[in-house]
This record gives sequence, C-alpha cells and structure tokens, in this order.
Amino acid sequence: GYLEKDAIRGNDTFVTFDEIMKQAVQNEVDFVLLGGDLFHDNKPSRKTMHCCMEVMRKYCMGDRPIVFEILSDQAVNFSHSKFPWVNYLDSNLNISIPVFSVHGNHDDPTGADGLCAIDLLSCAGLINHFGRSRSVEKLEISPVLLKKGNTRIALYGIGSIPDERLYRMFINNQVTMLRPREDEDGWFNLFVIHQNRSKHGATNYIPEQFLDDFLDLVVWGHEHECKIAPVRNEQQLFYVTQPGSSVITSLSPGEAVKKHIGLLRVKGKKMNLQKIPLQTVRQFFIQDVTLSEHPDLFSPEQPNVMLKVMAFCQEKVEEMLEEAERQRLGNSLTPEKPLIRLRVDYSGGFEAFNTMRFSQKFVDQVANPKEILHFIRHREAKDNIKGKSHTSLRVEDLVKEYFQKAEKNVQLSLLTEQGMGKAVQEFVDKEEKDAIEELIKYQLEKTQRFLRERRVEATEEKIDEEVKGRAFKEDLRLKGSMQKMKLYNCTLDLNEK
Repeated sequence: GYLEKDAIRGNDTFVTFDEIMKQAVQNEVDFVLLGGDLFHDNKPSRKTMHCCMEVMRKYCMGDRPIVFEILSDQAVNFSHSKFPWVNYLDSNLNISIPVFSVHGNHDDPTGADGLCAIDLLSCAGLINHFGRSRSVEKLEISPVLLKKGNTRIALYGIGSIPDERLYRMFINNQVTMLRPREDEDGWFNLFVIHQNRSKHGATNYIPEQFLDDFLDLVVWGHEHECKIAPVRNEQQLFYVTQPGSSVITSLSPGEAVKKHIGLLRVKGKKMNLQKIPLQTVRQFFIQDVTLSEHPDLFSPEQPNVMLKVMAFCQEKVEEMLEEAERQRLGNSLTPEKPLIRLRVDYSGGFEAFNTMRFSQKFVDQVANPKEILHFIRHREAKDNIKGKSHTSLRVEDLVKEYFQKAEKNVQLSLLTEQGMGKAVQEFVDKEEKDAIEELIKYQLEKTQRFLRERRVEATEEKIDEEVKGRAFKEDLRLKGSMQKMKLYNCTLDLNEK
C-alpha cells in the first residue's frame, strides 16, 4: 500500500507481493514467513486490503496437501484469536500454503479493542498471526512447534513493541523464551523479531546479544536494507538474516541494495538459505557528488557557474539512466521508469539552483521527477546531527514540551501529560479518532469515583482543592496505570507511569 495513489508507483507493492507469493507456489514451500509490516499504513485502504486478500486467496488456497504437523498448544500460540488454531486445520478452509506473520510497527494493534489489519486477515482465514503479547510487565514467548519427517522447528516470534520498553524488559530479565519439554536440543530454533537492529539511541534498539544463544536463526524484520545472507553472531553463535523491505520507501543508500526474498531449507539442525532476487522491484540508483571536488570544471567565482553545475548534474543523472536501461535489458518484469537520486554537496561558496526546472527534463524518464536532486551543505549536515534530537521528537514529546512551557492556567489537573501524549499520538499516527475522547471519559469517571469515595462537598472550591491535593495525585499515579494500559492496548509503560 505504499504510495498507492501515486500515478507511476501506485501498484508497485501489489505487483511485487504477487511475485513473492508466486515464488512460494513455484518452489512448493511448506509455509511463508513474514517479519511484520505487511501493510504500510496502520489502517490500510480498501484497495490495499482487497489487493492483499486477492493475492493470498489466489496463491494460498487449493488442494495441495500440507505435510507438516503442529505439535504445540495452538490455543496458546494464537490465544488472541477468535479461531485459536492454524488456518490449514480449519475444516471450513482449503489452505495449500499457510502464512505465518508477526505484526510490525506500521500495522500494529491499536484502539480499545487492540486490533490490527493482520487480525482481519487472520479472522478471514488467510494468515496465522503469532508473536502477540498483551503484557508490558513480562514477556513469555511460547514457540509454534512444527514437525515434518524427522525435522522439528520451534518457531518463536515477537510482534513490534516500542524499542525502549523491550530493551528495558530484556535488561530486567522479563523476557523468557520457553523451550519444548521433550528433547529441547533436537529442535531447529527460528526466531522472528521486528525491532530496530541498528542503534538509534542508548536504548532505542535491540542488541543481538540480548537474544538467547540456543537460537539457530534469527529473521530480523523492520530494517529496510536487504541483508538476507545469514551472518553468524560470533558471541551468541546463531545466524541472523535481514530480508529487508520488498519496496523502496526512502531514497537512501540502504534502499538501493538489490531486493531479495529467501528460500529457507531446514533438515535436522542444518539449514540453507537461497537468495531469490525480486524482478518486479523498481530500480533505484543513488549517487553523491561534491562540487568543490571538481575545481577543473567550475569554481564559485566563475560567471555562469550555475549553468555549468546544472550541466554537470544533468550528465550524472543521464549516466544513471543509461545504467538503469542496461540492467533492465531482457527483463520485462522490471518497471520501465527507475528511481534516481543525486545528492549534491554545494558547500564551498556554490549556490543551489531551481530543482523543479531541472526535473522537467526527466519527467518522462524517471518515477520520481520531483525528488531527483537533493542539495546538502557539509556544515549543514553537522548542524542536522546536533539538532537531531529535536527534529526526531515524537508526538508524546511535543505534548510534554507544550505543557512544560505553558502558562499555569492551561496546565493539566485531571489528565496526565503522558496519558494525553499517548492519546494524541494514537490520534495522529494511528488515526484513532476516539483516543482523546476515551481518555477524557475514563479520567472523568475515575475522578468522580474518587470524589464520591472521599465524600467531598459538591462545591467548585472543595472539588478544586481535592483534585489539586496530594491524595488525588497518588490515586492517579497508582490506580490509573493498569486501566490506561488496557485502554491503549497495553502501550503505556508501568515504569514510566
């Protein structure tokens, strides 16, 4: 569903998803494993949901027999579902390729009912949603146990959780991965995780050494760069594969790496992962140029220097277009118009020119004509690093910052900054239109109950005095945690409260 309304790129995600599922059928796989973020938006459009269901019905339903068994307690593996069993064992469904998936941070559960888009597909019998946890105090990961012949796989999974919270849970030994009761060393242990792998802050990622060393292979979702070849972690002695995204969502170097899916074969405790390049992914070429490194071509003092710089940039873009055409030869599945990005460092006295006029020359040749050029200054890049914490503020941080700077007469009395911050975030990021109203309604009821219990005289002065008193603040802090967590699908953190 990424950029589904774009005239050129609108169908890219659907075409590639079709290719992936077609590969599953052609390779006669036992099942498909997704690492989260099947959808780009938390509330996918009807078109996106329809296209997804269409592809899954087309490739995942049929008479081909399923030849592996599930040995674990499915009521535990799929406890959040109204149909707590794997879809291919449902007598009302005819499944030929089961799909197992955790949820990602884009399509995570939200709202009072804690539902996500994957739950709709699960209810329709098209997907097996596992790795779901409702507790923020501790995490017990019970594996889906699969058996085919003499090969047994313990499939573990964690759907996306805020990185800081999961980091803290690991530090506090609140994450337990349960092992099979019988012959625990005879299983191939496969773990699916959807978190930051690269460090984005002190605790805003999950270090690989946090994961248990009995694992054999970790499938790492969330990260977009394709690093699908398994890499051995020499400390924990397991392998990590990072499949990456199936579509380019940002014009950055990591997304320019060729996109693949993996065909994993497991026999006993041995594995082999075959890389399969995706043919329908739109080509993406990115190049960096620094104008001050070409004194033989131009200098800031020269007359008409801007025209020379424009000609230089045009030449670089044309070179990338030629390379795209060369690589596309003989592959009819690759979209015709590539994505092109030229990052121009114009520090050293140069000036940026009008990118719109420049882009007009390539409007019929590239898929992103308005985003071909990106001007940067070396000094500005440093400034951006210094100011990064400000620019990457979350909605909750902005709400907190607002109330810290606000006048006394607009400070919160009944609501907490954190509760309001979370409600606003749900409203903005997840389009939960009732989030703020639900918070206010809940807090109002709780305050009324508190006042009744203390038999406060029904005058404005007495109520105001009681609400601003210490007893109410303590009641708000201690009693409010669990209720709010329930209300916001367990996304508030008890420690922070």
